[in-house]
This record gives sequence, structure tokens and C-alpha cells, in this order.
Amino acid sequence: MPIRPENRDRYPKDWPAISALIRFGRAAGRCECVGECGRGTHPGRCPNVHRGRAYGTGSEVVLTTAHLDHIPENCDPQNLRAMCQGCHLHYDREHHRQTAAATRRAAVEAAGQLALDVGGPR
Repeated sequence: MPIRPENRDRYPKDWPAISALIRFGRAAGRCECVGECGRGTHPGRCPNVHRGRAYGTGSEVVLTTAHLDHIPENCDPQNLRAMCQGCHLHYDREHHRQTAAATRRAAVEAAGQLALDVGGPR
């Protein structure tokens, strides 16, 4: 997953080496997800391999490194998991939903508007 510019300073300077060690050292180029992504599409370990064809879609697999706690500063190997882009996006879906909502609220407030919460679904 690309690092957003506003988060770049949160990653250690040696992040590319850390990420490569997880993806190609420990994981040997294969997605390490064993269901924690919640997709429910693969029993056991995900079969996707970096630069191979993704099961189900046939798209090219890009192996990424996920922070299980969503904290870029926490680069403990136990907090990192090599994941294909599909598993990583699905694993992060709730985190992305929350950060997108916060970004929308901040934009509304910056525009000088008050947010109105009527209690409905978002």
C-alpha cells in the first residue's frame, strides 16, 4: 500500500528494508494472511504470491506489509504481516472507514460549517 504523504514521517527511515524482510524473507513472497483479513475467501493461508495472478480475479498480486495495529511507528515483526493487496485492503477496511469519516468532518469544520449528526447511518 502506498504511504500517504501526511504519514510518511511516521515510518522509520529503514522502512523499505523492514518491509522487504517481512515480505521476501519471512513470508518468502507469499501472503501470510490466514483469515485475519475477514474476507472468508481462502481456507488457511492465502495462496497469493507476489507478481503472480490473484485467485478469483486474475489481477497481478502486489505483496504489501500490514501493521496489524495500524500504527506505522510499531515495526515489531510480530505486528507486521505480509499481505496481498486484497487481504490488506480488507483487513484495513474499518480503519479506512474511520479515517475517511474523520477527514470529511475536518474538511467540513475547516470550511466553517457545523456538522449535523441526526443519528443515522454513515
